[in-house]
Amino acid sequence: MQLFGLPAEKGRWLLIPLGATVLLCLGTVYSWSIFRKPLEKLLSINATESLLPFTVLLMMFAVLMPITGFYIKRFGTRMITAVGGVIMGLGYILSGLNGNFQVLTFTYGVIAGVGVGIVYGVPLAVIAKWFPDKKGIAVGLTVIGFGLSPLITAPLAKSLIDNFGVRQTFLILGISFTAIILAIATLLKTPPEDWQPAGWNPGFSAHSNTPSTTSETMLQTPAFYGLWLCYTIGTFSGLAAIGISSPLAQEIIKLDATAAASTVSLFAVFNALGRLFFGWLTDRFSPKLGAIVSFTLVLIASLMMVKAGQGAVATYLVAFSLFYFSFGGWLAIAPTTTLILFSPADYAKNYGLVFTAYGAGALGGTLLAGRIRDIFGSYTVFFYPTTALAILGIVLAVFMLKRSFSSVSVSQ
Repeated sequence: MQLFGLPAEKGRWLLIPLGATVLLCLGTVYSWSIFRKPLEKLLSINATESLLPFTVLLMMFAVLMPITGFYIKRFGTRMITAVGGVIMGLGYILSGLNGNFQVLTFTYGVIAGVGVGIVYGVPLAVIAKWFPDKKGIAVGLTVIGFGLSPLITAPLAKSLIDNFGVRQTFLILGISFTAIILAIATLLKTPPEDWQPAGWNPGFSAHSNTPSTTSETMLQTPAFYGLWLCYTIGTFSGLAAIGISSPLAQEIIKLDATAAASTVSLFAVFNALGRLFFGWLTDRFSPKLGAIVSFTLVLIASLMMVKAGQGAVATYLVAFSLFYFSFGGWLAIAPTTTLILFSPADYAKNYGLVFTAYGAGALGGTLLAGRIRDIFGSYTVFFYPTTALAILGIVLAVFMLKRSFSSVSVSQ
């Protein structure tokens, strides 16, 4: 069998950069902080309002992503990717037309969010099927495109906004993303059901002794609620940090807009590295340890930012690198923990339920950060709740992930 004119075992590797490029387009949402100051000025809105489109998009993403997985077989990877890409691009394009804050929340938050949710899981599903022998590294390399997106899209968006304005930037990005995703959609396909790499022997599955856990029985376990709450806390602080990083750098640290945009690109690297490090840590040792290390880093970062003021560039860079690193980590800790604690056979449904925590964290973190900025006139106060939640997360990990993990540890 051939793929891209090469034997399938070699040609399948070309799907990884293609999938990563699709996710890079979707991951522009992580550059939202670059848009906030220009939008606040253009639309005369406050910090809470400028975070709301970002929050709504993340909510739509969290709702649609698990649902889409059930329709890939029915409609095919190419159709779903193309439809999702067009919807996301349309959301960006409509956001570039004249409209008020409510219209922007609908066009960017709802429409673009639906598109992101539809497309996100497709490249990962395609890669997982082509790489049954190297699933971890192949999926990891693909999903990095989402986390690394601001490395490219943050400076790109800043440059476009400076040269063309924020509305025209939405138009340019929308048209570009639609074209890129449609082109790549034509190349995405899954292997035949009976295909496997030449010479590969599946052998013994590391999780084959994991107790069979349906979505219904999973909801009856303390481990699920411990994981859900920990995931919510991890995304609460991480997504809020992503949403406020650029304006906070300008308001508290007193960096100029260009320097603030550059820091967002730097943080994207830590977002991606967090996925690799915590994926390895959780799989190699335990979900409990992965969660504790993550929350400890959030606690350190929060305490650093409570004391940060004008000129504290190093403090800001280190603290927000830790926030992004820990947040990226939860995009690896949560799916890995779901595989370890519950039946891999029901992974799609199980992780779909776990992933709702992402939406809960997005809603709570970004809205609270915006309200605190509007009420107190500074983002500094926000780091008191993140400090308390990091401590709570450590306690939850110790007592709620420990028991469930130990009960299945023999399967590893």
